[in-house]
Formats: sequence, structure tokens, C-alpha cells
Amino acid sequence: MLKVIGWNSLEGIVKISGSKNAALPLIAASILIKWKTKLEWIPRIGDIFTFLEILESLWTKVNFVWNTLEIDTSILSLEKLDFEKIKRIRASVLLLSPCLQRFWKIVIPFPWGCNIWKRPIDWHLEGLKNIGYEVSLWVKSTIPTIDISGNLEEGEKTINAWFWVTTTENLLMANVLRKWKTIIKLSAIEPHVMNLVDFLRKAWADIQMRFDNEIIVNWVEELSNKINFEVVSDYIEAGTFMVIWALASKDYLDIENARINDLYSFIEKLKEVWVKVKNMWNDTLRVFRVNKIKATNIQTNIFPGFPTDLQSPFAVLLSQAEWESKIHEVLFEWRLSWLVELEKMKAKINILNPHEAEIIGPTLLRWATVTSWDLRAGVSMIIAGLVANWDTLITNVEYIERGYEDIVSKLKNVWANIEKIEEII
Repeated sequence: MLKVIGWNSLEGIVKISGSKNAALPLIAASILIKWKTKLEWIPRIGDIFTFLEILESLWTKVNFVWNTLEIDTSILSLEKLDFEKIKRIRASVLLLSPCLQRFWKIVIPFPWGCNIWKRPIDWHLEGLKNIGYEVSLWVKSTIPTIDISGNLEEGEKTINAWFWVTTTENLLMANVLRKWKTIIKLSAIEPHVMNLVDFLRKAWADIQMRFDNEIIVNWVEELSNKINFEVVSDYIEAGTFMVIWALASKDYLDIENARINDLYSFIEKLKEVWVKVKNMWNDTLRVFRVNKIKATNIQTNIFPGFPTDLQSPFAVLLSQAEWESKIHEVLFEWRLSWLVELEKMKAKINILNPHEAEIIGPTLLRWATVTSWDLRAGVSMIIAGLVANWDTLITNVEYIERGYEDIVSKLKNVWANIEKIEEII
């Protein structure tokens, strides 16, 4: 449980950690590298540790010191694959393609992870079937599983990713060694997807990008057996801290590794609600405290649109805006349900339907005991606690710890009054 005391006046600087969403597919892609992979700037968070434990169950050698991760996949086996840990994080679906490249078969349980509705893996499986694999789903068994095996078909193939991030990543890894050419249409182009593309290119993959979200993967006979690579910093974490600084800084705070170019649509919305920001160069952004916030409407979208993962932090900002704002969550049904936690703090919320909500402000947020519905909603409750009128208690903090590296220490370093305490029973 976290205890957050409001009425904060923060000052200092924060350095953004490596991206969880970039690190996980890179770790999965290390299975394609048949010897050593060295990854820099890996965040030390729950999902990473769980994923590494899964890799270790594959007899992978792992050495994780500070933010440097070394992986040796020269000896690999599916015999003791850890089903229980696979079920804990949705990112384990990224094991499908690289393991199929090494073993031509894999059986894994259905991944779970964050409490976000309707995140299907249909297009992962459809793409794998289209290039030659046979897929069986055992949904009525004691442990629902995905069973995939077969041999890659040769020749030119066109497949669809439907703008899904992990689908695009899986299909990239599935096709880098397939003869001859693969065209992945409707691809996601989020920064973490591009980080994977850069990793695979450095490992000798032949990947081309087109302006229309089309990725062309040309066959190469083999990939490098050794690679060093750096994970990009987390633009979602950067956006989260921008909201915190706007609401709770003394005057302003700076954010290093801010991924300013990746957050163009988000920063433009910050400016629209009268948050002042200043580019300090070298990817450092200064965010000033805002005393009066203008209401606005936001609509999430695929990159480079407004990120769905920043919808919930921005909702806290809008709870302090003058008059009525509206959020339209395009990508995930019922992802706005977490707003009931903000209502516990006396925010005025109307959830209109599974994709839309209305926020009426400004509201003096009151202390309450709230819970984390998912990773991003959890960190949003921290933001709400920082501007509330007394102590806020947050449960289910394991969601937050899965995706934000040492966020309590980062906030304490800028004088936030926050601490982890034993949960009250």
C-alpha cells in the first residue's frame, strides 16, 4: 500500500527510465540471437523480473546488474517452461515467434496481465497461421493453452497487424528469417516498436518502412549471434511526470530523457489546457506549475495520436480544469472504469458509455482509500493523492511497480510526501 500526503510543492529534476514496453520485446527477441545479447537501460520493474524468470525456465543465462542486462541463449530448452509466470504477464505472448524460430513448436497458457478488457491475441495467431504455422486453442482444458507448431512457408506474404503493438512485434520476429518477403500492413509504429526494428536491423535483419504504416521484411539467412543495444526511455513515464509537475511543482521541474518528439500530440494538449512547457534542449523539458486549467476534450489514438496510456493521468489534470471536459477512449472498451476511484476522492465524473466519460471541475480532491485498477490507473491515483487535501491510501500497488521504476524514490527526491506502508487489513 502507498500513502500519499497532498498539498505538495515539488522541486528538482527527474530522469526518465528505460521503457518497459520497449524492453520486453527486446528481451523476447534475444531468443533469436543464438549467443549473447547485452541490453542497456533496462528498467528494474516487476514485469521485467517476471519475464526474466520465464526466460530462465528456458535455460537462458541471465545477468542483470543495475540497468544492464546480459542474456545468453546458447543453451535453450522448452522442457521446464514456467506456465504460472507466463499467465501473470500479457507480454509473455511475445515468446511465441522467437521460440517458434528456435523450436518450430511451443505450447503456452493464455497470458493475462493488466485488467484492461478486450485485448485479443487473435491477430497474432492469424498472422502466424498465414505464414505456415498450425494453431490449436485448448480453451476448455484445466489450463487454457495455445499450441502452435509447423514449418514456415516460403514466398511473398502479406499479413495484417491492425495497428496492434504486440501483434506487430510478434509478426516482425516471426518473419525476419522467413523466405522471401513479408509485407506487414496496418502496422503499429509506436516508439517501442521502432526500437525493436532498430534492434533487429542491428542484428542484420532487412526491414524497410513505408509511409502508410507498412513494414517490409526481407529474408536474411541468419542473424548476428551477438549484439549490444540500448533501450529507449519511456515516453509514457515522461508524460506522466509532465502531469505531476503541472499540478504539484513549486514553480517548475525538469524532465531528462523526455522523448519530446514522441509526445507531440500529448504536449499540444497540455498547452491547450494552459500548461506551459519549455524545451531545454538535449531532450530535457521544463514543465511549469499551472494555476488555472482550461477544460478540453481528448481522444486517444494510435501513435502519433494521444496515447491511451496517458489518458488516465490526463483525467486527473482535467479534474482540476475549469468547467466540463470529455474523454473519448477509442482503443479499449471500459478502460475508463477506473474513474470510479477518482469519484471516491469527490471528483465529478459521468461515465457515459464504455468509451466516453465526462469530467466536471475544478474539484478539491478529498482524501480516500483507493485502488489501482491497472498500471496507468494506479499511477494516476498517486497524482490525485499529490494534489488531494490530506492522506490518500492506494492499494494494489503491485500494478504500479510492474511498470514504473522506483517511482516512490523518484518522487521523494523532488520532495513528495509518499511512502510504502503495510496494508491495513
